[in-house]
Amino acid sequence: MSDTRSPGPPRAWRLILLVGESRAERRALAVQLRRAGYDVIEAADADGAIDLCRARAPEIVISDWMAPGRAGLDLCRRFRALPSERYGYFILLTSRHDKADVAEGLGAGADDFLTKPVSGAELLARLSAAERILRVEESLRMANTQLKETLARLRDKEAALERDLREAHRLQQGLVRERNGQFGSFNLSLLMRPAGHVGGDLVGFFPVDRRRVGFFALDVSGHGVAAALLSARLAALLSGEPEHNIAMRSSDLPGGEPRSPAEILRHLNGLMLSELRTDSYFTMVYADLEIASGRVRLVQAGHPHPVLQRANGRIELIGQGGFPVGVFPNAEFEEISVQLDPGDRLFISSDGLIDSENARGEPLGDDGLQAILRTNAVLRGNALLESICWSAANYSGGVRSDDISAVLVEHLGRSGWLGSAVPDLLQ
Repeated sequence: MSDTRSPGPPRAWRLILLVGESRAERRALAVQLRRAGYDVIEAADADGAIDLCRARAPEIVISDWMAPGRAGLDLCRRFRALPSERYGYFILLTSRHDKADVAEGLGAGADDFLTKPVSGAELLARLSAAERILRVEESLRMANTQLKETLARLRDKEAALERDLREAHRLQQGLVRERNGQFGSFNLSLLMRPAGHVGGDLVGFFPVDRRRVGFFALDVSGHGVAAALLSARLAALLSGEPEHNIAMRSSDLPGGEPRSPAEILRHLNGLMLSELRTDSYFTMVYADLEIASGRVRLVQAGHPHPVLQRANGRIELIGQGGFPVGVFPNAEFEEISVQLDPGDRLFISSDGLIDSENARGEPLGDDGLQAILRTNAVLRGNALLESICWSAANYSGGVRSDDISAVLVEHLGRSGWLGSAVPDLLQ
């Protein structure tokens, strides 16, 4: 047996406002609407309709085109101007059929039209279309509300994360306890500039014994928190008390016996592969400076070439590259010996410096770094490091995608670096 029941009331409760001069026409429509499950309120003119809209916020308005007081088009415009959190559907009742009239009604904000005299079946069909529109609007409004709430929660979490990262930045900068050190006639200066709040670069120095000082620069693969955590772990291995420093081997001597640079890199490589068990690796330069003689023994492990600038301005690139730490189980690390004489300086930086790119995508490279060192030949210590950073930033237009760190070792000598360098540079 077929189902001849009416569609029944709408699934969502709706309030309809009827506006028109004829009370009989309003009542006839109201009866049909109430039978269809709608709640109905009535107004005889536009001013009364606007008052009801403010007080009751109907979801659907059905108005006669020629409503008294103000025309139906004017009412539609006033209805659209009312502040509301939800959409109101507006239907105009008209006996007009001209296309220009329809266009005028749509321009005023009407959603649909009903031709008088109104057919009950057509009325319900138009309301069914209105129902679909209103349900879509409600769904979008709910989704928008949920999105706003989610964005608010995300902003709160982002603010908390920002606070944590700022604190992490402060703590990571604290890993470099001293930015400058004086050892006999040698001056050591350090620079650490993460691209974000935290990074994977690390630099440092420490006295090995009364005769030697160790210094290093390393760059953990990747960026962000993971790289920063590994660099913090490495900082603990390369600083602090001698008995906890990986640069020292346990022995009967006070503080232990110093390891050679190559031995330190082999030990770190083994730790990375056997104990830390991480997918990360790092590049590094570790060096041992003999203070009295100026002799430096260093190992380059995948890090950019150390740059040796002699007192006469001549520049040499040190090392052959080498293997990164934590990649190959049986990697060998070549030890290199360099002599620093009065007026010489050794500069070690991460690849964030030489990889700085200009607007054409061209990296600064070793040649660009050498040009910067020659240009800033008269500067020393932190002033030189800051000037190098400024020059790199100027080259890249202020865009920096990688951490920058550096170690500067200067042999001041009796007369100081400037006394021997300037004459040759001015020739």
